[in-house]
Amino acid sequence: MSWEHLLILCIASLLMLTGIIGSLIPALPSTPFVFIGALGHWFFYQEQSISLGVLVTLFIMMILSLGLDFVASVLGARKLGATWKGILGVIVGGLVGLFFGLPGIIIGPFAGAMLFELLGGTDLQTASKAGFGAVIGLLAGALGRFAFAIAMTGLFFINLFYRRLTEPPDLELVLNLPL
Repeated sequence: MSWEHLLILCIASLLMLTGIIGSLIPALPSTPFVFIGALGHWFFYQEQSISLGVLVTLFIMMILSLGLDFVASVLGARKLGATWKGILGVIVGGLVGLFFGLPGIIIGPFAGAMLFELLGGTDLQTASKAGFGAVIGLLAGALGRFAFAIAMTGLFFINLFYRRLTEPPDLELVLNLPL
């Protein structure tokens, strides 16, 4: 393995590690970083990198993980009694919360669900439950992103090492060996 290949592999690994860590912190890119690391490695070393099928699988996993994050917050609020107004509040609160960093990302869906439920005439206790459900859903989404990031990174390295072990030897290198 040349130093260039090792350097690209290190950069890809660093991006994937950032994605894994980012999966536990809302608003940080998680699986997109893992995918970008894999895509970068594939771009530079197509024949010696992961297969195209695995790259497509990683892309699909990334899309699924991003959808999971959104759906988990909505389902969490819904499970604890949110009406359609509360669900709308989760979405609006989550979008507004993006502008306020990590605290906004956690508080936004909670406050949005509560506020929209209260404006819809729901009592404070039910509105609080809906907000709490949104936060639980947010945490469940983070765990799901973490699982996807770990699975994507594992799939990348398993396929990469499998392909390295099963590739035929370089004939030019073998023919030029001193005897």
